Amino acid sequence: MAKKVLMKGNEAIAEAAIASGCLHFFGYPITPQTEISEYMAKRMPKVGGLCLQAESEVAAINMLMGAVSTGARAMTSSSSPGIALKSEGISYIAGCDLPCLIVNVQRGGPGLGGIQPSQSDYYQATRGVGHGDLRLIVVAPSSVQEMASLTAEAFDLADQYRMPAMLLADGALGQMMEPVDFSAFEKRDLPEKTWVTNGTKNHGGKKNIVNSLYIDPNVLENSVRERYERYALLEENEVKYEEFMTEDADIVIVAYGITARIAKSAITELRKNGIKAGLLRPITLWPFPKKVLGELADKTKAFVSVEMSMGQMVDDVRLAVNGKKPVYFYGRTGGIIPSVEEVAAEIKKISETL
Repeated sequence: MAKKVLMKGNEAIAEAAIASGCLHFFGYPITPQTEISEYMAKRMPKVGGLCLQAESEVAAINMLMGAVSTGARAMTSSSSPGIALKSEGISYIAGCDLPCLIVNVQRGGPGLGGIQPSQSDYYQATRGVGHGDLRLIVVAPSSVQEMASLTAEAFDLADQYRMPAMLLADGALGQMMEPVDFSAFEKRDLPEKTWVTNGTKNHGGKKNIVNSLYIDPNVLENSVRERYERYALLEENEVKYEEFMTEDADIVIVAYGITARIAKSAITELRKNGIKAGLLRPITLWPFPKKVLGELADKTKAFVSVEMSMGQMVDDVRLAVNGKKPVYFYGRTGGIIPSVEEVAAEIKKISETL
């Protein structure tokens, strides 16, 4: 493949998955991510892989669990209500300590909502994607290049920490086209998958068992505690974020995904008018960059969480800032993308109160 290719965001996810060694895809069509399934259906047979359109989202997530239990790299993709249907299976995968990639190209909700872009699944991804004590690695791209590179990184993180990862994008990023460099991926040294269910001959006559059911509560508690020790290592070592003009900022916008791009343009306009605004863009939504936000709170005057929702990430911003400085919110919902002008106007209005 040429060094840079003009691709749609959804297609970039699919190609990056294949380039990362994913040869098994299980999905079900839903706007605005259907191009991932379509691309996989065309490409997988050519690379010796399998693309299977399941009879439902529930079936797809359970097929994924079976595939990754054998050590294969595999993924599924869907959009908001489809991810909700997968939630039980996601919890089973987490409870079995299996690595995989789940892609959510968000649309408006609740319910069937609409097919326009949204960021209203933040709570779902970072809080309630499945029952029980569990976490997912959640990465949030803001460009088509990151749709690809974070797909590759999410697979590696899932393997390294033996847990599911989610790429949380939105319909705008899924549908837009930008150049992608597939040679820019960073590779990790990953642990051997000694836990895979690939027969007794591979494990000295013993068989590995993948399981999420523990009748003894003490055994279950020990299993959960061990999992949270890995989560703690993830929080310590894998937080990713981008800072833009925060060095002297009086107001720091916190935004992710497509909204962060809008915020950057608004900041450029605000700076021309003497308003010192900056951006903190979380790239990992979990683990969340709470430490850097706490540090910024020591030198800035206020924060504004800008989201395509009624306000979900703003709760994490407030927790990270811990009352040191005021935290404001501005958002649009229903599939409406905020404009540069309205974000700038909101920041200007807040700056006049500081």
